[in-house]
Amino acid sequence: MALTFDDGPDQHTHEYLDLLDRLEVRATFFVLGAGCAARAKDLRAIVARGHEVASHGFTHKKFPALGVAGLHDELERTQRLLPPKEHGRPLVRPPGGVMTVRSVFECARAGYQTVMWSLDSDDCRTESSDVVVERVSKAVAGDIVLLHEGQSWTLAALPAIVEGLRARGLTPMTVSELL
Repeated sequence: MALTFDDGPDQHTHEYLDLLDRLEVRATFFVLGAGCAARAKDLRAIVARGHEVASHGFTHKKFPALGVAGLHDELERTQRLLPPKEHGRPLVRPPGGVMTVRSVFECARAGYQTVMWSLDSDDCRTESSDVVVERVSKAVAGDIVLLHEGQSWTLAALPAIVEGLRARGLTPMTVSELL
């Protein structure tokens, strides 16, 4: 199963990375281009510590609200900031999970593989680490779990999440490893 983190990099990125190091977990970070431009050192740190980075757009605008040119601009501006993907197509996750057939088609046409999630931790709708742990405890083999950076309660939930997953025989990995 894969743990994914959306919306970074941000002021908490190094805390997430330090904790993931201690837990010996690699994850996929769906990053915003604007955040990468402002926090290039944090982006480099994510990669240097062995995590996967993928696009979450440049500005977090919903893909269907963008015209074709606007969507391609969001994708290209972000991809220019990311390291090249060694194998397969680069990954992209639409902001908010909002997509249409047209936006998925345009992402594919631009060379991207759209990746959603199968389990939403709902960590953006609560401030309780216990609630986040409970939601992620439902993960099964093959799940892609949606989490977010920039939230202290998600960070606080991670040790219990990983311990619970491992106790059930699940191994957190990157999305590309899972796919």
